[in-house]
Amino acid sequence: MVEKFYKEIDVLKDDVLKMGELAMAMLEKSIEALKNQDAEMVEWVNNQKNKLADMDEKTEEKALRLIALYQPMAKDMRTIACCLKMITYLARIGRYGKDIANTSLEIKPKKHLAKLVSIPYMANLVLGMIQDTLTAYKTEDISLLSNLSERDDDIDNLRYSIFRECLTYMMEDSKKIRRGAHYLMIARYLERCGDHACKMAEKIHYMLTGERIEIK
Repeated sequence: MVEKFYKEIDVLKDDVLKMGELAMAMLEKSIEALKNQDAEMVEWVNNQKNKLADMDEKTEEKALRLIALYQPMAKDMRTIACCLKMITYLARIGRYGKDIANTSLEIKPKKHLAKLVSIPYMANLVLGMIQDTLTAYKTEDISLLSNLSERDDDIDNLRYSIFRECLTYMMEDSKKIRRGAHYLMIARYLERCGDHACKMAEKIHYMLTGERIEIK
């Protein structure tokens, strides 16, 4: 019975990682779609929406089933609780990816302002945070989470930098207001994805150590 339980725990953790890979792919592809104004890539991201939702639902059902059947305690219970929280954050990251991808269609066929300001760079930083968080979850190496707060501060600063730059363009030329407004929203989406990476890191740290921390 115990061996079966731990096998099922491993399957659950793998399911969370697969969902994380899909959510990351949706976010990464959404930025590519935005940069290249690629309608086919937008369609790909949109087509993953239902798959992501299905993974969310099925993983939650597995986690709740494990709690009901085995009544786990200590780290085992923290692991399942962590999985339940992570799939929520990952679902939101994937949905932000969908929203960013669809924004590229609203901007097209207009040219981008200043090579998308700092949005691609900001996206790379956020994707790095998510990847390190998922790796920490997989390998149980919490050292990967040690500088997440500083990286989140960098993301916040980039958002304000993008805000100021876009505001300048919008004030100089009213024809740029629509694009600038979209960039501001995308920067906000990316900031939220970074926040979700931090929340996942908090849950992973608690899962591994039993100690609660706040990353802000």
